[in-house]
Amino acid sequence: MFPEERKEEINAYTSKIKTPIYETSPSKPHPLALTDTRKYKKMLREIDSSDLPEEEKELMRLCATRHIVFNYSKIADYYAHSNNELQGLMEKSALVIIDMGKAIELGYVKLAENIANQYEY
Repeated sequence: MFPEERKEEINAYTSKIKTPIYETSPSKPHPLALTDTRKYKKMLREIDSSDLPEEEKELMRLCATRHIVFNYSKIADYYAHSNNELQGLMEKSALVIIDMGKAIELGYVKLAENIANQYEY
């Protein structure tokens, strides 16, 4: 792991970080307000009108999902006003991360762990 002086430097930095406190809005946003799908839908129209074989169209449709833009502040409001079942699915999809231990368990912070391991002394 890190030498002691490096750990102290890291702790000095992290102790200065203030955790934001999220306050929910009084109402649940409409589901369509959670995403911007304009570019995604435009890509789908282009893919569907192309002369590509169906297998390649399907691949490109899946790739086009990367153009969906998520509005995470509205997603957080939606989560706060949702039932337990939907909240659980939103957590499993990493739309929200409430419990860091659960996020690690589900593999959402593995990348950060791998990066930290690269900097070990």
